[in-house]
Amino acid sequence: MRTFGLIGYPLAHSFSKNYFEAKFQREKISDVCYENFPLQHMDELSDLVQNEKNLHGFNVTIPHKEAIIQCMHELEETAAKIGAVNCVKIENGKLIGYNTDAYGFEMSIKPFLENKYERALILGTGGASKAVAFVLSNWNIPFRYATRSPMAENQISYAELSAENIKFFPLIINCTPLGTFPDVDKHPLLPFEALTPAHFLYDLIYNPTETTFLRRGKERGAQTMNGLKMLELQAEKSWAIWNE
Repeated sequence: MRTFGLIGYPLAHSFSKNYFEAKFQREKISDVCYENFPLQHMDELSDLVQNEKNLHGFNVTIPHKEAIIQCMHELEETAAKIGAVNCVKIENGKLIGYNTDAYGFEMSIKPFLENKYERALILGTGGASKAVAFVLSNWNIPFRYATRSPMAENQISYAELSAENIKFFPLIINCTPLGTFPDVDKHPLLPFEALTPAHFLYDLIYNPTETTFLRRGKERGAQTMNGLKMLELQAEKSWAIWNE
């Protein structure tokens, strides 16, 4: 039986296993399974690959999307440009890293990007934020990162996000885990009172369906979207890569 799976930590409320099991049943795909492999550290990966003889590929989630690059034998071009991997194909004993987050994000938000936002604010600087930044760059949308501890010129601290300057970022994308179930009351520290119907808030989180970040944006008239469609699209892209 061909095995696929998800690595990361923790994985108690992960999307992928339920999604793929439902897909296999719906599409009558047999002789295949999808498992969760909770790994706290990347040095556990080699044992996983050696022990799971039928493992043909896996997805990667928090906190390993960047650290796993050092374990790859090859990197697909897009993953190399982004600097993050969320999909790995095992072929002839080699681990080949891909990034399907960028595809999922772009295809899910594409209908809204047609209106061309002048600027975007990316909340967080982890692996997922790099895929978002890659897509925005391709659409020629200038952006800055918001982070607790700015380390680069294009980064701003949450403390600097005043009601006045939040108006300059009509597109705001949350790439942090803040607000994920069960910590649903948490949210990035934004001046929500300054949001308007001209703002579009996108949250990569899908559980809960409406995070506090999205709810507070909607209360100010902003358009909102969660990360479910992105996850579905990146999962299907991963499946295509594994079966090429």
